[in-house]
Amino acid sequence: MNDITQNQDRTNRGAEPLYRERAVQQPQYQQAVQMNTASGVPCPHCGTINEPDALFCASCGNAIGTTTCPYCGAAVDADADFCESCRHYIRKDVCSFCGAHLHGAEAYCPECGNPIGGIVCPVCRTHNDFSFCKQCGTPLTEEARLLKEKVLEMPEYQQMQRLADEIQKLDQQIPYVTEQDRERDRKSQELRQRVLMLLAQDRGLDRVDANLADHKIMSKDEYDKKKQERMEMLSRLLDQMAQLPQTKPAQVRNYAMACKPQGVRLAWECNFKHALHSSPCGCAKPQMGGKWIVLGKGTRKEIKDDI
Repeated sequence: MNDITQNQDRTNRGAEPLYRERAVQQPQYQQAVQMNTASGVPCPHCGTINEPDALFCASCGNAIGTTTCPYCGAAVDADADFCESCRHYIRKDVCSFCGAHLHGAEAYCPECGNPIGGIVCPVCRTHNDFSFCKQCGTPLTEEARLLKEKVLEMPEYQQMQRLADEIQKLDQQIPYVTEQDRERDRKSQELRQRVLMLLAQDRGLDRVDANLADHKIMSKDEYDKKKQERMEMLSRLLDQMAQLPQTKPAQVRNYAMACKPQGVRLAWECNFKHALHSSPCGCAKPQMGGKWIVLGKGTRKEIKDDI
């Protein structure tokens, strides 16, 4: 036997115990993997098997578990900051106004200076945990006021508000159904014109302040068509301004509330559960994004947290 053959024979004999050890360990390893797979929690985002009590995926970092609301005990997602059951803000380590990190014992946010306990709206007296009033939409912080001023200058917002004003004006009109309705409206406008003229003459004026020239009663078909056109145009603009996912929930809430046009009935459709909320302030995970949608009058769509 030559030297090369002898060396290979010694190597093979030395490796046999190692192979036998690995052969014994292989079923044990497979059994451990199977047990971990059976008891572990698969990540819904990437499929990685995590520890049974893990709240966030060790691979991709997304939330995979649930925790309980400290106020009512309801189950909430691990990365949710708001309980949709009792409507409380539940994160003690994140400022609800700006999203800054907190240690949990602060009375005021060290980043934005707002009170951790919330702000009472000076207009409607509603208690709020966020930068805009969930009831009337009033900006409650200096940052919110500056953001609202910035949004008001956007051409897209100005167009949305004009459409909202037109829809609100249409809602105040009553279209005619019959020719009798049309004639009744014409006589009513003539009477109003005469009354206003007499009042103007009593004040020594030679003209009527109220402008009635733009008044035009429409048929129900004309009314419905015009309103539907305005509603569709507004819906398209709202779609264009839909909120994309963000890291901080506060960013989505603040920008969405600043972009909300006034004068029409809207609801916030979240990307979390595709539920309808009165505003993003009622959504547990607004960081996933969402958009405003037009409800109009008599809608049967249910708002999850209507206030």
